[in-house]
Amino acid sequence: MANVKPLIQGTSPIEKTDWSGSLIIASLAGAFGSSFLYGYNLSVVNAPTVYIKRFYNESWERRYSRVIDEGTLTLLWSITVSIFSIGGLVGAIITTPIVKFFGRKHTLLVNNVFAVVAALLMALCQLAGSFEMLLLGRIVMGIDAGVSLSALPIYLSEISPKEIRGSLGQVTAIFICIGVFTAQVLGLPEIFGNESRWPYLFGVIVVPSLIQVGILPFLPESPHYLLHEKNDKSGAEKAFQTFFGKDDVSHELEESETQRNVKLESVLQLLRNRSVRWQISTVIITMACYQLCGLNAIWYYTSSIFSEAGISHKLIPYVTLSTSTVEILSAVSSGLAVERLGRRPLLIGGFGLMIIFFAILTVSLTFQNHAYWLPYLSIFCILAIIASFCIGPGGIPFILTGEFFQQSQKPAAFMIAGTVNWVSNFSVGLLFPFIQAGLRTFCFLVFAVICLAGATYLFFVLPETKNKTINEISQAFAKMNKVTLEGREMSQFPPERKSNEEQEHNFSSTLENAAVPHQTLSRSHCLQKMETAICFHNY
Repeated sequence: MANVKPLIQGTSPIEKTDWSGSLIIASLAGAFGSSFLYGYNLSVVNAPTVYIKRFYNESWERRYSRVIDEGTLTLLWSITVSIFSIGGLVGAIITTPIVKFFGRKHTLLVNNVFAVVAALLMALCQLAGSFEMLLLGRIVMGIDAGVSLSALPIYLSEISPKEIRGSLGQVTAIFICIGVFTAQVLGLPEIFGNESRWPYLFGVIVVPSLIQVGILPFLPESPHYLLHEKNDKSGAEKAFQTFFGKDDVSHELEESETQRNVKLESVLQLLRNRSVRWQISTVIITMACYQLCGLNAIWYYTSSIFSEAGISHKLIPYVTLSTSTVEILSAVSSGLAVERLGRRPLLIGGFGLMIIFFAILTVSLTFQNHAYWLPYLSIFCILAIIASFCIGPGGIPFILTGEFFQQSQKPAAFMIAGTVNWVSNFSVGLLFPFIQAGLRTFCFLVFAVICLAGATYLFFVLPETKNKTINEISQAFAKMNKVTLEGREMSQFPPERKSNEEQEHNFSSTLENAAVPHQTLSRSHCLQKMETAICFHNY
């Protein structure tokens, strides 16, 4: 075994990983036409609420010669807000076959058809006098968001080195925040937030889509997709070289080839797979908490929350901008810290801080009439909750989904994550007004309990995934899943145990054979044999 150390040491050099120009452009262009639009459409209906309701009333009166009743108007508005999530659910469900057929990059490109069609429907609805066009546009835009929130994290996780995988994954969360901020700025009365120009808020959706269409075609497809789905080793090598910014990518190719020729797992197969049972549970919990932790309630109903806090109606649009500013700064800070601190402390710590500030917010809203400074404390708590969310829960769930699963499992895993994400999103948008009406100032305690449950689960279950390969992450879950990865790797060998001396002799022979020309083995294959022998020896 004396010859093992040099080989081990020579295969894991500690190198500084730089961000190549192509990697930066791909992440920015991909996110701008995808997660940016998701964030934008989460918030864009807030500013023109009064004018959209007035448009509904006028269209109804012109069509039926009577004023729309309050109950119907409320129902139409609730559908306008929540139908975006229904479209997102549809988009998440159809992502798996789309990314397999078109690839990751081309899925993002084709997805822009939904965005452009939705923008035209919503921008022209007032001119056509049809509120149905606005509703249809919202659901089509939801499909776009559902596809992009699954395809983009897959693409980013497959083009990034593991050393910066977390930071690159946070680009999704950062652009969601930028999208929310942009919708709030454009929704100011001086820009598009007025009766005559509110349809333009929806028309500008085409701009990010066109920019993405103009940039992404000049960048490579995911190298893993090219190698596994298209059997294009040359194309995969060039893609690795482009994104990693170096000529020698033999190690990356060999690592990727270990998962080659493995058939894609369906959602049902993935759910039945015992070796990823706790990974799936963790993805479901984190995605559910991502939506149910209360942040979307603040996004959807910021105006009413600030009104309850005693802020003047005229000042609310400008005060709301502070929420998005805090979101962006927190998300960027998380992106810078995630590779140093890790996923686990940021995620659990974010939920923990949210619990504290939800409790303080409940107290301040309950007693805000007893002291002049309590409304300002409420605003501070809202900003603190947003910051706590963005440092961890706002982006890390997407990163974890890309890190937990093998290449053949990722599309199905993201379909599961997307389904949970959008069902939870729809539930919050639909139920929060009733929760708020029933519990009033105590409504945020519901979200505090959800955050507590999520943080507790993650504390006991979630391993740290920073700088770890998929095999190392799978090993961390192996005990909980009650599977032995070494046993699965050795299933190709005879089951009977051998003596330690015979194991070492066979292992040494394997290494010696690697130097024989007619029995040349790749470095990754040698390492696989080496790891198997070591695991068998320690067993």
